Formats: sequence, C-alpha cells, structure tokens
Amino acid sequence: MGLVVAGYGRHYVVETPEGRRITCHPRGKKSDCVVGDRVRWATSGDEGVIEHVEPRRNLLFRRDEWKTKSFAANLDQILVMVAAEPVFSESQLARALMAAESAGIPARILLNKADLPQIAAARDRLKPYATMQYEVVEVALKAKPDAAREVLWPMLQGRASLVLGPSGTGKSTLINLLAPDARAQVGEISQALNSGKHTTTSTQWYWLDAGRNTGLIDSPGFQEFGLRQITAQALPRLMPDLDGPSKDCKFYNCTHLHEPGCGVRAALERGEISESRYRIYSELFGELSATRY
Repeated sequence: MGLVVAGYGRHYVVETPEGRRITCHPRGKKSDCVVGDRVRWATSGDEGVIEHVEPRRNLLFRRDEWKTKSFAANLDQILVMVAAEPVFSESQLARALMAAESAGIPARILLNKADLPQIAAARDRLKPYATMQYEVVEVALKAKPDAAREVLWPMLQGRASLVLGPSGTGKSTLINLLAPDARAQVGEISQALNSGKHTTTSTQWYWLDAGRNTGLIDSPGFQEFGLRQITAQALPRLMPDLDGPSKDCKFYNCTHLHEPGCGVRAALERGEISESRYRIYSELFGELSATRY
C-alpha cells in the first residue's frame, strides 16, 4: 500500500510505508489518481504500476463546462487562504467553501498579512463568514512567524490539510515555515521523476513532522473555480446564511430571485444576509442554470 504524494500528468509519486518514494504509472489509459489517494501498486522495473485506488473518504474538485480538476482526496480539512493584500475575490472564497461543503470536508479561512493596515478592510469583508461559524484564523506569516506557527500547529497536527488560495497570499511562506525541509521534499519528488526541476503546476504533499503524521497539501493557484458538480437548486443548502431562510419560502421551488413570499429575500432585507453574499448566489444561480451544450 502506498500514498500518492504528487502527480504530473500520468506520472505519480507514491510513498511506501517506510518512506521510500517511487514513480508509478496507472495501469491502462485512464489515470484517475489524485494526491492523498491510498493505492496498491506493484514493481515494474525500477518504477511501479498502480493496480488499485482504495475507496476515498472524500475528494475536493472543481468542474467547469469542459473539464473536472481534482485537488486532493482523503482530507481532514481545507484551509482557504486569503490575505489583507492583494484584495481577495469573495466569489472565489465562497466557491471554495461551497465545494468543501459539498464534499463534506470541514473548512477554515486563513487570513494572512495581519500586520498590514489593509487588515481592517479584509476583516470587514470576512464578517459574514465568521457569522456563519467559519473560523477565521489571522496570521502574519512573514512578520510574526513564531506566533503563526504557534496558532497553526495545533490545528494541523495529525491531520491531512489542503491549502487553497490564489498566488500572492503567502502559500509558499506557509509551507516553508511549517515544513523547514520543504525544499528537500520537492527535491525527492524531482528525483523520483528523474526531472531536474520541480513544476509548481501540480499538487504536492508535504510532511510537517518526522513521524509523518501531519500532512500539508499545496495546490496551484487558480483563476476560476467552477461548481458545475452542483445544481442551481442545491446552492442554498451549501450556503449556511441562505440555508435557514430558504426553508421559510412560500413556494418549495423558489429560486430566491423574484418569487413572492421568499424567505431568503426577506432575510436580505432584514440585513441577515449580506448584499455581497446574495450577489454571489445570484451569479452562481445564473451560471448553473445556463443551458449546457
């Protein structure tokens, strides 16, 4: 049995229980492994062949009109990373949280660069999420690394955590702070793949402790986060602030856009749902209701 710790096209790096890393290829044309998968594999020359992927506890992925992109499997939690600077996209944050909710994976919001003056505006934009019981964890990874490590380690210990977020939020700083031998781990993977350089376009697993009990998974930044795996009707169920009010609607098939007696729009008028969250819902509803060719 092995753990998939990196994947590049049809090449996967599988780690054995003893910690040895070996390049493996899937048997057959279809390659459906992702980082975090537990696999059964067999030796083939100086490489390996993946024979079987064990059933997954969960899988985080995004889907647009054309393709599905998987991030990782068998996760204990997701850290969606944003920063005081650059200004983050609330739509991307909401989409990542909804994908986590849909996959049944707990999520936290990690707000970096708390030492910058722009932190007040970022905090303000995250208020609706704190109200929805999402834990917002503030850190200053570069300015106060020791304090950040102290806050983060208990949250991560003994778990497999995926870090999601656009470039510029400090993901590399986070990895280097918590996995001091990150460069060596990247080197091992390059070596296993016989490639001189590491490509950052793929997801990679880092161990944060010598006992290999705590894993941090870094994924490439993304511009778009499609949610085509979700139906328009299922959206309120994945948005904690809309879920309760949607049960008060007069019509069972209410779209929450124009019907009379809508619980969601009544909550919006009372200020219980923020304008930005309702705008995200409306955008997504339009996107997911559009005809697919």
